[in-house]
Amino acid sequence: PAFCTQLPLSLLKAAIGHPMLVELKTGETYNGYLAGCDNWMNIHLKDAICTARDGDRFWKIAEVLVRGNNIKYVRIPEEVILTVPDEDPQALAAQGGGRGGGRG
Repeated sequence: PAFCTQLPLSLLKAAIGHPMLVELKTGETYNGYLAGCDNWMNIHLKDAICTARDGDRFWKIAEVLVRGNNIKYVRIPEEVILTVPDEDPQALAAQGGGRGGGRG
């Protein structure tokens, strides 16, 4: 496979409206449709199914907000990944888009 240079937020924004899986650090998983995300990777899912850590219990949830710092990984459909253009992280940093915003 080719090297992927898309940045996480670009991928998430491109995946809005598509199904995705989110696994938390606790082991719970959420399968639902991405309704939105923010710069802290907080993820808003609709029509989600939560699976317990042990895989024995399931809950259908109309809407759920997952805090970004609790996320272990996300799985986005490959067709979404293919639609996002490659980005150059060094070019973004030169524009002041990196951490710190040029202050200090």
